[in-house]
Amino acid sequence: MNSVWFKLLVILIIFSAEALSIYYEIFGAKLFSDTSQPFQKIFWKVLPIIILAAIGLFLGYVLGIRAFENIWIVSVISIVSILILEPILAYAIFKQLPTRGALIGFMLGSVGFLATLFIK
Repeated sequence: MNSVWFKLLVILIIFSAEALSIYYEIFGAKLFSDTSQPFQKIFWKVLPIIILAAIGLFLGYVLGIRAFENIWIVSVISIVSILILEPILAYAIFKQLPTRGALIGFMLGSVGFLATLFIK
């Protein structure tokens, strides 16, 4: 049950669930910073989608262990999805470019990720 299509499905599930979670986390922060809505109202507005995303991540991890037979591969898929999606969504929602420190941190994280892939 570890065909290429099954592995691609797992990757798609994890990327989609991470995207949904990240989007609504950032969206909630944006709502709280831009409006006078109380925290509780924003919290209850985004909570159902965050729960749906968590279920998707759980499903992705469970199926990922079956597809790849290695938790490290599944973890790397999740981390890469965050590394790719979070800066894109942060810019798309807040329209802010990273500060110098944040950019250096992002680059170091990317280098660390590449090191895990290519250095034995």
